Amino acid sequence: MSAYNITSTHPAVFLLMGIPGLEHLHMWISIPFCSAYTLALLGNCTLIFIIRADAALHEPMYLFLAMLAAIDLVLSSTTLPKMLAIFWFRDREINFYACLVQMFFLHSFSIMESAMLLAMAFDRYVAICKPLHYTTILTRPLIAKIGMAAVTRAVTLMTPLPFLLRSFHYCRGPMIAHCYCEHMAVVRLACGDTRFNNIYGIAVAMFIVVLDLLFVVLSYIFILRAVLQLASQEARYKAFGTCVSHIGAILSFYTPVVISSVMHRVARRAAPHVHILLANFYLLFPPMINPIIYGVKTKQIRERVLGLFLRK
Repeated sequence: MSAYNITSTHPAVFLLMGIPGLEHLHMWISIPFCSAYTLALLGNCTLIFIIRADAALHEPMYLFLAMLAAIDLVLSSTTLPKMLAIFWFRDREINFYACLVQMFFLHSFSIMESAMLLAMAFDRYVAICKPLHYTTILTRPLIAKIGMAAVTRAVTLMTPLPFLLRSFHYCRGPMIAHCYCEHMAVVRLACGDTRFNNIYGIAVAMFIVVLDLLFVVLSYIFILRAVLQLASQEARYKAFGTCVSHIGAILSFYTPVVISSVMHRVARRAAPHVHILLANFYLLFPPMINPIIYGVKTKQIRERVLGLFLRK
């Protein structure tokens, strides 16, 4: 029982409830979760290995794709192992500081993923709207700077949260009604004035989603205009075909975000497990589906994957 004692400011451990209301189905729910995580690991590791091993794929589009795959690996591995431990072994305890670390990585890498999708939109814009300057604009140093900027933005925005949460006194018990340490789920257990955390969390989410999505949409407006100006239908189809995989990745990332946001406002009285399942879908779906999208729709990746398995 000593593990649950409250110190002067915070509990030694939190207890993750998993999916409240569906505890009796945890074992069954773990099957699609484990399958999705396995696919995410295999798919993203394969992408990184193929892009790293093949010098012909050391182009901006594929370097950004490798970064996206690495982000997806960390994003899914931050939460899924602990979630499966809850479902399989009822291991609900998580150390207070481990909870803050999990929350930091979860939100930081979500922000990095959004930034990487924006960078890939910029890549497609340059490739289609300024094809003659593609290699001179998207140089290795610029790609490295874009990657560092994505990391710096995420870390800068998320660093205050663990320190803010550490300063609170937690008087509402150690039970987190979630599968992982999500920021607002932890804030709900804190006493005192949490308005700054609430406002900061919403402001960061709106800033990231609105700003990144706005620039992605603008990129595709310019891309569409450039594609429609091409002389032949075949050239238009080929040019826009290079964007299909990226559009799929954008939809897989932002659609669950929008649906979850709408559900929180429209269906506030919905059972808690509905919102938690949507949040889990947001974490599971993009890392699982992105390698499939790029593996199926990108000829160079598809050929390398087939060649890899045929050799074996």
